[in-house]
Amino acid sequence: MKSLVFAILLLGVAPGSPAAAKTQAPDTTPRPTPAEASNPEAITIAAVGDIMMGSTFPDETRLPPNDGKDLLQDFTPVLSAADIAFGNLEGPLLEGGVSTKCGQKKIVSKKPASEQHCFAFRVPTRYGEYLKAAGFDVMNLANNHAGDFGDYGRASTRKVLDSLGIKYLGSDRSRFATTVLEVKGKKIGFVGFAPNEGVPNLNDLAGARQRVTDLKAKADLVVVSFHGGAEGTGYQHVPHGKELFLGESRGDLRTFTHAMIDAGADLVLGHGPHVMRGMEIYRDHLIVYSMGNFCTYGWFTLEAETALTAVFDITLNMDGQFLDGKLYPGKQLGRGGPVSDPSGEAIRVVRALSVDDFGADAPRIADDGGFTK
Repeated sequence: MKSLVFAILLLGVAPGSPAAAKTQAPDTTPRPTPAEASNPEAITIAAVGDIMMGSTFPDETRLPPNDGKDLLQDFTPVLSAADIAFGNLEGPLLEGGVSTKCGQKKIVSKKPASEQHCFAFRVPTRYGEYLKAAGFDVMNLANNHAGDFGDYGRASTRKVLDSLGIKYLGSDRSRFATTVLEVKGKKIGFVGFAPNEGVPNLNDLAGARQRVTDLKAKADLVVVSFHGGAEGTGYQHVPHGKELFLGESRGDLRTFTHAMIDAGADLVLGHGPHVMRGMEIYRDHLIVYSMGNFCTYGWFTLEAETALTAVFDITLNMDGQFLDGKLYPGKQLGRGGPVSDPSGEAIRVVRALSVDDFGADAPRIADDGGFTK
């Protein structure tokens, strides 16, 4: 169930209006490039937040220009250069199907966005090819939209990703909860958590610890993904204790992330609040509390904090300890789609939030986006 704050963030623009006509920046925009070739003695993971490349539900008015073929082009060089590229995929890759998510409101109404309270997304299956072309290797499916069309939608998503050779995690609580990739002779395990039905539960701390322990027995390194935290511009900071949002428990994220590393996780990647949050170094391991919206076309009012994005390019040593990283900043303009942002605003925001929330445990973030212990 979508929150009220998320509803306020959604775009209520009529097709054909000036706002609907906005597209990405011209093709002449400089694109970020990786600083150097991959280190053979380390593993690089390029991670991004929420991805919803447009929706055909309830109709096709919220699909991007050029059918989305160039939505991810600005950041393809960075994503493709990493040993592993990770993203949080919101909405099933699906043709047809029926959504019962919103009860009697089977489709999104034409009410203003601030008056809508339930949303279901469906991304065309052909859009999976754009993820592959951009360099993505693994997608998180433990979130509140991957199940918008039930088990049928989840199965379709898995089928599409399987056909493209893209791994996935968090698609259910058993067989598809985890996945393992092999990079440079190392097995890298991924597991995803969220406070939603049908996926590993963010709020079941004992169960989460056990999943990480079990995965660590099969993999050399473990990456934990979580979809948690309250939503909106008023929730950029990571509080102490549980986050309760519109009656739903969105996790005690400081306790959860530390427990995951204590159980054997080497990196923790967060998403869900629709804004960027800070980073923390805990026991020589990196925690990213929210990577924000990366590519969310058609539904959002993207401005100020909700428009900011970045690729988090993270380097781990072969034992899983954090070495360094770099933020490649971007923004979403108009109806969405990430473009490079030479102003570096996202870098400054993440740096300020990290220092405010974690003090001496925050990574040191330079003006160019490089960050270290």
